[in-house]
Amino acid sequence: MANELKVGVVGGSGRMGQMVVAQVTETDGCAVFGGVDMPGQDVVGKDIGVVAGIEPLGVSIGQDAAAMIAGVDVVIDFTVPEATVEHSRLAAQAGAAMVIGTTGLNKEQAGVIEAAARHVPIVWAPNMSVGVTLLLALTEQVASILGPNEYDIDVVEMHHKHKIDAPSGTALGLGHAAAAGRGVELDSVYKAARDGITGARPDGEIGFAVLRGGDVVGEHSVIYAGDGERVVLTHKAGSRKVFAAGAVRAALWTQGRKAGLYNMRHVLGFED
Repeated sequence: MANELKVGVVGGSGRMGQMVVAQVTETDGCAVFGGVDMPGQDVVGKDIGVVAGIEPLGVSIGQDAAAMIAGVDVVIDFTVPEATVEHSRLAAQAGAAMVIGTTGLNKEQAGVIEAAARHVPIVWAPNMSVGVTLLLALTEQVASILGPNEYDIDVVEMHHKHKIDAPSGTALGLGHAAAAGRGVELDSVYKAARDGITGARPDGEIGFAVLRGGDVVGEHSVIYAGDGERVVLTHKAGSRKVFAAGAVRAALWTQGRKAGLYNMRHVLGFED
C-alpha cells in the first residue's frame, strides 16, 4: 500500500533481524521494503521472508546498505557497533529515520549516533521491550527514594552464552537510571565486579554482576539492599519477540517526528 511505512532491516538473517521481519509483516501500517546482510553471506539474494521463516515477501536480501537505506523510510538495526555507526551515517545522508537496538557502543561510536540524530529521528534504546522501559522508569524513581547511605544498589543480569558484550546494554541503562535517581553520574559510582579481598563496600556504589549461559533471552534485576530488607525489581524476557515488537512500535512512532535522539520512554509517552 502507498501509505505503508517502508521499513528496511539490516542484519536481516540474524536472530533479531528475522524476528523484526516477521513482526513488521504482522503489523498494520508498515511493510518490509528492503534488507541487507554482510557481503559474502549465503543469504544474499534470497527472499527475506523465506529467510525469516515466513511467506515470501518479494524482497531479496542485498549487500549494499547505502542503496537499501536510500529506498526506505526507517531502518531497524540490531547488529554490531561498527555496522550500526556506518548505518547511522547512511541514514542521516538519506533522510531515513532509524531504530537502534545495538548495544556495546563506546563513547566515540555513541557520538556518531548523536551526530546523525541532528539530521533524522533516531530511537536508540538498549532494550526495546515495554516491560524494560517501565523497569528503567521505576529504577530511577526507587533510587531517588532509597538513599545511598541506607540502601546499596546492584544490577544483576543473565543472557545466553553467545552474547558478546558485558554488562548488557540494558544493565548499563538500569545503572544510569539508578544513578540519575540519586543525582550522580554512573561513571563516578560504577563497580564492574568484585573478586578477592575487596574491603568494605563504600556508600553510593552501584555494582554489576553478569551471568552468561544456555539460551537465556534476557533477565535483569535491580537490588536495593538495606539493613533488614531488600527491594528487588525484576524483568524476565521469555522471547525475543518482545524486542522486535517494541522496535516496530518505535519505527511507526518516528513518522512525522523532527530530527533528534529518542528512547523508548519517548515512544511510550513517559517523556515528552
